Amino acid sequence: MSMLALKEWAIICRALEEGKQSILLRKGGVLEYKKGFEISQKIFLLYPTYEHQSKEYLQPNYLENFELLVEGKDSITNNDKLNTIRILASIEEIHEFCDETTLSKLEKYHIWNERYVQSRMNYNPKKPMNALFLRVYKLPKPISIDVKPEWAGCKSWIEIELSKRYGDLYGNIKELLNECEPVIDKDDFQKIYNDFTEIWN
Repeated sequence: MSMLALKEWAIICRALEEGKQSILLRKGGVLEYKKGFEISQKIFLLYPTYEHQSKEYLQPNYLENFELLVEGKDSITNNDKLNTIRILASIEEIHEFCDETTLSKLEKYHIWNERYVQSRMNYNPKKPMNALFLRVYKLPKPISIDVKPEWAGCKSWIEIELSKRYGDLYGNIKELLNECEPVIDKDDFQKIYNDFTEIWN
């Protein structure tokens, strides 16, 4: 049985894993231009991508982490044929917005810089931006997978078959979630969550 994964820059996956980022901002990829971004599932794996990420779109205090990632000095295994999944996420809140004021209030919840988030706001201007507030969990162990050509391209969601290699646990996302540890403890997460929800009140 396959599991659903959301494609995201590898450096953003790393920030989520380290508790440095709590949200994703989405409008959908080129292949989703007409419909915009759609939530296929509220619990999902994070599939790190490397092809479009760039340090010019990151806040200054995260540039060193980016250099370590692309130079292969950290523990992520990646090449053209293999990728490594380390985290899954649960969407705790979803909000749509179209205004610049809200965009600026979200800056502390992610590591992108103003240039990048502004470019995403301007992309497909008739569609709202989606702010996804996540609870992120580390998998019991990192899992290596073979990269498939059909996963390439500007689309948000892909289906990954893991149970044949890793067992039945990796065929049920809810059961897998129960075996994972949150990257931010309960009390700290609640503070971040409360702060985030105030933006929308």
